[in-house]
Amino acid sequence: MSTPREVTLIPGDGIGPAITAATLRLLEAAGAEFCWDRQLAGMAAVKAHGDPLPEMTLASVRRTKLALKGPLETPVGKGFRSINVALRKEFDLYANLRPAKTVLTNSRFENVDIILVRENTEGLYVGAESYIKVGADPQAVAQSVAVITRLGAERIVRYAFEYALKHGRNRVTVVHKANILKYSQGLFLEMGRMVAAEYAGRVACDEKIVDACAMELVMKPESYDVIVTTNLFGDILSDLTSGLVGGLGLTPGANIGYDCGIFEAVHGTAPDITGQGIANPTAVMLAACQLLDFVGDVPRANRIRAAIEATLRERSVVTGDVGGTATTDQYTDAVIARLTS
Repeated sequence: MSTPREVTLIPGDGIGPAITAATLRLLEAAGAEFCWDRQLAGMAAVKAHGDPLPEMTLASVRRTKLALKGPLETPVGKGFRSINVALRKEFDLYANLRPAKTVLTNSRFENVDIILVRENTEGLYVGAESYIKVGADPQAVAQSVAVITRLGAERIVRYAFEYALKHGRNRVTVVHKANILKYSQGLFLEMGRMVAAEYAGRVACDEKIVDACAMELVMKPESYDVIVTTNLFGDILSDLTSGLVGGLGLTPGANIGYDCGIFEAVHGTAPDITGQGIANPTAVMLAACQLLDFVGDVPRANRIRAAIEATLRERSVVTGDVGGTATTDQYTDAVIARLTS
């Protein structure tokens, strides 16, 4: 009998503990064997340890190389920087993978199936910011520097093409703003073209300026397959693609490096419904499927996805955010019933 794989579990803030608990129940019903090392981050860690990202949490991820994470609270405009960003930098999780697929019936768009691959460690999110004093005003000018490297651009584009090959995808769209930002975005586009040439005849490639891409995504999203782009643009466009298929509550996110993966819900902590037992756990459930994919348990991941999708399509036992009245536990029970029927 094989030893269960150890995974760091970060339940998160707000609704996080409830939706991760529902996900663990689903994984257990599916027969997935993991040993969970529970750790804290975000506001829960601040309250318990006075630190939003304790060393014991980092040590756990260093050991397990895997983490499943609920949403974390980050104050807007003050306090500590995003813990999500800190984790990506600490473990060089350079690829952010966000799928968006139509599941709900009677949606505005019926045939959306987009994989958005976002560079996760560079661009404007490196945090290279400063103020410039003018006269008596020490903060008269604020500046933020976008950092794009050849290595960073090449590896994220290559990841997108390799993903397309492995999963039978036909086309990768390189999204950029090189018409205006000729140095930073120009370098990203240059590396995109270089990598695309290596895959010619196997995976098609096209290029889109980011604003044109955003317009087309809300007009004809079914025309997109795999999108690869820089950090800030990927952050924005991945929320847009999530909105096309029902919102952030239905879309997971994977943060992947060379030897480590952190899988998460990408929505917020929803303090307005915390403790009410009505949160939708789908995003964390689908993130757990990405975790299963990462460790090579693809058949089990696909079984769970199929059960989730069937439950959502039927809409008889779903949570309020997708038009139902079910509680978190009732929805989870319905998914498990589909899985085991």
